[in-house]
Amino acid sequence: MKPKPKRVATKKILALLSQMYPDAHCELDFRNPFELLIATILSAQSTDKQVNIVTKGLFAKYPHPQNYIDLTEEELAEEIRGLGLYRNKSRNILQTCKILTSQYGGEVPTNRAALESLPGVGRKTANVVLSNAFDVPALAVDTHVLRVSNRLALADSDNPLEVEKQLNHKVPRKDWTDTHHQLIWHGRRICSARKPKCERCDLLPLCWYGKNQVGSH
Repeated sequence: MKPKPKRVATKKILALLSQMYPDAHCELDFRNPFELLIATILSAQSTDKQVNIVTKGLFAKYPHPQNYIDLTEEELAEEIRGLGLYRNKSRNILQTCKILTSQYGGEVPTNRAALESLPGVGRKTANVVLSNAFDVPALAVDTHVLRVSNRLALADSDNPLEVEKQLNHKVPRKDWTDTHHQLIWHGRRICSARKPKCERCDLLPLCWYGKNQVGSH
């Protein structure tokens, strides 16, 4: 495959993504910052669809951080069984709920440092919560964003933090959140990991990966 071009039609790619996915949004179900925080923790190595099935019952039974305090790790693990890494997630969620209750009055903190200090919360989760719950521009890099941005040559790295930096440099700050959702939607609907639907992709004329793939067959 040919090396990535140093310059790509970034503005055209972003404009086309916006046209293709004008309604792109977070597909995790949540009603408040706390529910989004828990749902995002649960989403690691699980699909949003799987998480939404689990959280529908979970949030009905345990809507606030205080409701988790008296649960054991085993009890919560049973509630979220079926999701990847559910035992680790159970432990992290219980610890996080205790911190939220004792240090933040049961509220989710609105700054990155505080969010990332919570068990089970890394930069990606913090970005998701900041952008979707608090309207703070952020571009979270998950597997879809990493894959699609590299294929479009908007980024050139396997490191999520480096990809975030590269995208933040190219994408206007006001568009970070929307672009995050659009890249995810494209990754889920067209630009899948194993068999991307390059032939039916409107971005093909602008796509470094697609042009190489289609041209190689």
